[in-house]
Amino acid sequence: MIGVLVTFTKTDKFDRSTLARITGELRVPFEGMAGLRLKSFMLDEDGVQARNFYVWDDEEKARSFFTEELVGKVTGVYGVPPKIEYLDILGFVDNSGS
Repeated sequence: MIGVLVTFTKTDKFDRSTLARITGELRVPFEGMAGLRLKSFMLDEDGVQARNFYVWDDEEKARSFFTEELVGKVTGVYGVPPKIEYLDILGFVDNSGS
């Protein structure tokens, strides 16, 4: 498994209600996506960083998802370019089924 942390940082704050709307609109395409185990949409408490965290089955699927075209699209959506970090997941706890 591989994690991908995508961070958008603004000099001013993100509007929480706008990000919540975006999350609702963007959620559907990820549901049932092959190779994607989970995706979360997050906003830090200061409101200056929006973060999306993905867990993928393998690195190839993760890296092939984040194309230049996709980065351009999300830059337009969030208003700033993302920082994309690939993380090796060494362990995973999932309590959602209990």
